[in-house]
Amino acid sequence: MKLVVDDPLKFAAETVGKDPFATFLGIKVEEVKDSYSRVSMLVREEFCNAAVRAHGGAVFSVADQAFAIACNSRGYSAFAAEMKINYFQGVSPGQTLTAEATPLDIRKRISLWNIDVTDSDGNKIAVAHGLAYHFVK
Repeated sequence: MKLVVDDPLKFAAETVGKDPFATFLGIKVEEVKDSYSRVSMLVREEFCNAAVRAHGGAVFSVADQAFAIACNSRGYSAFAAEMKINYFQGVSPGQTLTAEATPLDIRKRISLWNIDVTDSDGNKIAVAHGLAYHFVK
């Protein structure tokens, strides 16, 4: 993997945004800007837990994908060092989850990101924080 990319927004949207797992889950890249991303995912029945609500792993996955795209939109490769999530409410199948990632603090080698996850009605479902490590020269 290249440590510095020539077209960071294209790299974030197309390479990171369309990774095999995200593609498998049907996560769609909605918007990518420098230090920002928004993605969405339809909650399918097979993404649900025994209570017929979106499994925490599915919610985490959409948040993680927004985080990965945003922290890789800056021109150098970044990888998650840590991520935590707080869940607020469940989501039924048929709803669309949207995750938006924005920076809280960006340093030379690390950055901290906020990721808000909402449902189709705009209700906040979860908030995640991700710590990224940057491969810079």
